[in-house]
Parts: sequence; structure tokens; C-alpha cells
Amino acid sequence: MRTYRNSLKNLRDIALAYSLEKSPDLASLSRELGAIVHRDAQALAVGLSDLRTHNRGFERWMLARRGHPGVSVLVMAWPPGYSSPSHDHAGLWGIEMSLYGALEVESWTRASTSEPWQLRGRDWLGPGDATWFDADPPYMHRCRNLSRQETALTLHVYGGDLEDYATYEQVEAEPYWLSLPQRARIAGPLRV
Repeated sequence: MRTYRNSLKNLRDIALAYSLEKSPDLASLSRELGAIVHRDAQALAVGLSDLRTHNRGFERWMLARRGHPGVSVLVMAWPPGYSSPSHDHAGLWGIEMSLYGALEVESWTRASTSEPWQLRGRDWLGPGDATWFDADPPYMHRCRNLSRQETALTLHVYGGDLEDYATYEQVEAEPYWLSLPQRARIAGPLRV
């Protein structure tokens, strides 16, 4: 039986290999990552159980980071019912994939920063399912753990280091959103 560490190494290595290009084929990368998650779902669920049971709130764990070309690979823990604020990804491309549990992702785009955000749609992700976004056009989303009892785990691959980003609050009187600068916090490295 494969260990979860081998599965995480495979996920990390595939993400790093695909991201050698400035604009990788995100659909193909998602398919390859998803195949590993589908194949090794049980090993990942058991091996990452500490992230699901320690109940410290929403956390980001660094699996890998490379400077040139920039890429970061993270595992995130989503407490039961947790919903992120609507947020952007600082102009980076990205993939978000469920490892354990189910996530709803509500997405918006806009033609330019002077235009209002337009709802693009909703995706529901189960283990091995992914959604992705390009660096252009402007993009934001909100993610929510659909379970009221279990912590969900997700894999995120970004085309750079997502340290600074913005959250958005809709202004009631206008069809626009107020942008609030944020700094991402990493709980620690995820050892494989």
C-alpha cells in the first residue's frame, strides 16, 4: 500500500514539473494531480488525519516552494462550515483541489479594475476534483467547507508565492467591492 508521504511527494513533484512553464496547462496538471488523489484517497485521509482533527481553525501548510519560475504548493485545512472571505490571488494562476471532504467555490471575474465583479459560477469539489484560474483576467473567489462536522483538506498550486492578496467586501450602495489588503500566514512546513 502506498503511504500518504509518497502520495504527497508525487503531488509535489508533478506540480513542480508542470510549473516550469510560465503558463502551464492547468487542465492537464489538474487531471494528473486528481488521478493521484483518486488512487490514494484513503492513504491521504489517514496520513493527514492530524490536520483534520487538531481543530486549530483554518490553516495553510507549505508542501513546496520554488522561486524561479515561481510556484508554491500548499495543503489547507478548512474547519467544519468555514467560509473564506471573497479574495483574489494577487494576479497568480492557481489550482485548488479537494483532498478530503467537499468544498464549494464561488467565483467572480471582471474585465478591468474599473468594472464591477461579475459572478462566474460555483463549483463543488470532492476528493480529486479541482478548479483553476489563470493569472488574467482579474479573478476572485470564496471557498466554503460544505461539512458541518468534518475538516476538509485541499491542495493548492499557485504560480508564485501568495504572500500578499486582497479580500473584498461588497459595498451595498454600489455594484462594486471594497478591497482590503491581507497577508497570508503559513502554519508551517508539511514534511514528506
